[in-house]
Amino acid sequence: MSFTKAQSRAITHKDGPMIVLAGPGSGKTTVITERTKYLIQNYGINPMEILVITFTKAAAQEMRQRFLRLMEQEQTQVTFGTFHAIFFGILKHAYHFTGENILREDQKHQYLKDIVGRMNLDIEDEADFIGGIISEISLVKNDQIPLEHYYSTTCSENAFRDIYQKYQQRLERENRLDFDDMLVYTYQLLKERPDILLGWQNRYRYILVDEFQDINKIQYEIVKMLAAPENNIFIVGDDDQSIYRFRGAKPEIMLNFPKEFKDTKTILLDQNFRCTGNIVKAAELVIRHNQMRFQKNMKEVKESGDKIELHTFANQPQECAHIIKKVQEYIKQDYQYSDIAILFRTNTDARLLAEKFMEYNIPFKMRDSMPNIYDHWIAKNVISYIHLALGSRERREFLQVMNRPNRYIGRECVDEAQVSLENLKKYYDDKHWVVERIEQLEYQLNILKRMNPYAAINFIRHGIGYEAYLNEYADFRKIKAEDLYEVLNEMQEGAKDFKTFEAWFAHIEEYTKALNDQAKEQNRVSNAVTFTTLHSSKGLEFANVFIIDINEGIIPHRKAILDADMQEERRMFYVGMTRAKEHLHMYSIRERYGKNLMPSVFLENLKQDVKTAG
Repeated sequence: MSFTKAQSRAITHKDGPMIVLAGPGSGKTTVITERTKYLIQNYGINPMEILVITFTKAAAQEMRQRFLRLMEQEQTQVTFGTFHAIFFGILKHAYHFTGENILREDQKHQYLKDIVGRMNLDIEDEADFIGGIISEISLVKNDQIPLEHYYSTTCSENAFRDIYQKYQQRLERENRLDFDDMLVYTYQLLKERPDILLGWQNRYRYILVDEFQDINKIQYEIVKMLAAPENNIFIVGDDDQSIYRFRGAKPEIMLNFPKEFKDTKTILLDQNFRCTGNIVKAAELVIRHNQMRFQKNMKEVKESGDKIELHTFANQPQECAHIIKKVQEYIKQDYQYSDIAILFRTNTDARLLAEKFMEYNIPFKMRDSMPNIYDHWIAKNVISYIHLALGSRERREFLQVMNRPNRYIGRECVDEAQVSLENLKKYYDDKHWVVERIEQLEYQLNILKRMNPYAAINFIRHGIGYEAYLNEYADFRKIKAEDLYEVLNEMQEGAKDFKTFEAWFAHIEEYTKALNDQAKEQNRVSNAVTFTTLHSSKGLEFANVFIIDINEGIIPHRKAILDADMQEERRMFYVGMTRAKEHLHMYSIRERYGKNLMPSVFLENLKQDVKTAG
């Protein structure tokens, strides 16, 4: 096998720190496996002294398999593993932990559910709330933030600290540790026991780390301790593909690596073997606008290929129709469905397109689960209002909305399976302001039942005052009300085509069934178009890639306010662009949910250089 000069220099490196800047499609896995082989066969390094760290179990398994094929062996004494697997191995030796001591993710969720359930917090979406708490606990542990200095974005500081402390107390009582504790305990152990640290330093004399741009603070501190004093640490990554800051990844660790290790040698793998020349050049035009990065200029190995298609559509339905047409054209050109990917910013952005794919029987699979919007608690509230307007008086439906907005109705007076508004008024006959609100609700339900679905949602939002309730809830949860409005916006968009509630409810039922069927089928279907977020597209490649809705507020996301956020959004877009091997289609829209949209700032740098239509 022949290597470029840069690859050869990296493969044959022996002692001391080295940073390998590996751009997209530049053969980084080859460099890691070939260098491991070179250490053993040419420098006589004992395989037991080599440690290769990856970020995912799948990457570790793939790396190990490629190395075994390269060595023509069935087993190896080289250690391949994730940070968690390696560090748990260290803890097993020190504390005799077993798999029983590890808290599974479902158990963690249940622990926190129990704690939160006893705290009497007013939470609507429990799964979303607990998901936020889990992320924040992880951040506190991985960034080694003192609890008293951490300010929660999910709930009040006091509530978060209470939850955190109760969670940790239960772990300690039951002698368990979660995945983040594996890092914390390893760090503490190696810090406090130099004798144990020395043993592991002698064991792993050569350390190689893949995807180094995704490393967080505590992982880096442990790796530094293990690599000392010889510092035979070989890191491979691309700062331009660092997209996990929300999980604690810090691209600045990679940027500062040469400063921290003064004798670092730097190798740039700047040849892209994956993408056509036009895609490589366009991606470079985008990423060069980031300031905090290693300067590099990726070069294409392939020919220029077709120009990138940049197209602006009036709205999402037009965008969807065009994508379906293009997919059908690719299939006629003998491409497989599996050669095609649709990339988007969040897993809710592709709902309309997924619906259209189901309608046209185009096979697709989701890399990330796409939640059914009609299962969202806000959607359930809206549907309950409509059911009540149509005559339902089920207690379950009424409880959902009776105080949204607040009508001061107590649960204690809603104790029958069927709710009577007349009985409620009698119950509160000494509180005229409550009676007034119940009468107002009756009047509003009477208006609501005469509307079409689109107008009904609008009336619930503004006429009944449901948005005012969402504003209060957003304040309590420390989230933006706009994020909650998105559910209503999307519901309204979906309801536009239906004249009656009956037709809309039938559509919701069909859509839910189709979504469930698709989720069951997707693991069985290999030849299918891939739907994936930009985040989850990392590490993948496809002949033909569509990136949709490249608009301000979508890509980049509206939450990207700080410069660091914008740089991360640009890196994410760059990752998406460089998934395409042959054809790249980048689309924006002019309007969504009745609001005008601007094309993304990321597209402005490209317009002179790529084919523009529309």
